[in-house]
Amino acid sequence: MAETTPNHTQTVSGWAAHDSSGNITPYTFKRRDNGVNDVSIEILYCGICHTDIHYVKNEWGITRYPVVPGHEIVGVVSKVGREVKGFKEGDRVGVGCLAATCLECEYCKTDQENYCEKLEFTYNGVFWDGSITYGGYSKMLVAFFRYVVHVPENLPMDATAPLLCAGVTVFSPLKDHGLVESRGKSIGIVGLGGLGHVAVKFAKAFGHHVTVISTSPSKEAEAKERLGADHFIVSSNPKQMQGAKRTLDFILDTVSAEHSLLPILELLKVNGTLFIVGAPDKPFQLPAFPLIFGKRSIKGGIIGGIKETQEMLDVCGKHNITCDIELITPDRINEALQRLANNDVRYRFVIDIAAATSNN
Repeated sequence: MAETTPNHTQTVSGWAAHDSSGNITPYTFKRRDNGVNDVSIEILYCGICHTDIHYVKNEWGITRYPVVPGHEIVGVVSKVGREVKGFKEGDRVGVGCLAATCLECEYCKTDQENYCEKLEFTYNGVFWDGSITYGGYSKMLVAFFRYVVHVPENLPMDATAPLLCAGVTVFSPLKDHGLVESRGKSIGIVGLGGLGHVAVKFAKAFGHHVTVISTSPSKEAEAKERLGADHFIVSSNPKQMQGAKRTLDFILDTVSAEHSLLPILELLKVNGTLFIVGAPDKPFQLPAFPLIFGKRSIKGGIIGGIKETQEMLDVCGKHNITCDIELITPDRINEALQRLANNDVRYRFVIDIAAATSNN
């Protein structure tokens, strides 16, 4: 692998971390020429995901420095390769986590390329030409058109950006379990953060009874009055947890902090499913009794395929669903990363890339 190959001739301004301190600084680098299957995108906004913290600080031990984070990217197509289908200059588009997959396995052929064993990510990955991928903390991106989606015209670009990761991450489990088309189920959302608040919006838009399960009593008013949740449970309150036993058909666990599955599983009805999209650093302890005495199941998933991501965005356009964001300029990226690590954001930071100046 290499930072660049001979066809990397485009000079791009961006922001990168150069070591495990995680400090983000301005960085100028090269991107590849726009190939026959590529679209070039002028990046307008890029969301900040908790995953970015892990990569810039090398907390997973896999970072290739310098790393340009960002996989919640929206912008406008500025150039189109001659073999590209479905995109033209001026289109409003988005790019999520995927930069490349094998295109040949059963998962790529069934629109589940997010589970391809050879997938490479939008940043810190290795593209087909052997170069390291750089993400959306930058002014422009060159992307293979198969991994690009259209942004509905009625959605604001800035609040749409986090949907490319957070949105599809919570939409996909609901879709898989028939909860987009069906109505009237009892759904639990564990955690009211960047993922959880979008999950509440989806579940309510799809006509379900929504219970938010949180460690923070202070979030009850927010969950009910602003996001429309029907019920709120403080997970550290044994009386509330006991009172909600066997009341939920499906639970989506969005929490990345260490927590116990046992009390959550007890909230499920017989045949209920707990779906995990959060990624705690430490392994879960898996209790057997709530599974075998409730015929319950536990599943997990990562983002969604490109077809599913486009469907999610179209659904968001139909229901006018976006993320609640705090818009920042690039000179505040380090502040935002620190605040995100401290859970001090409601609910996603988005970088206004177009606001960047030579001083950022």
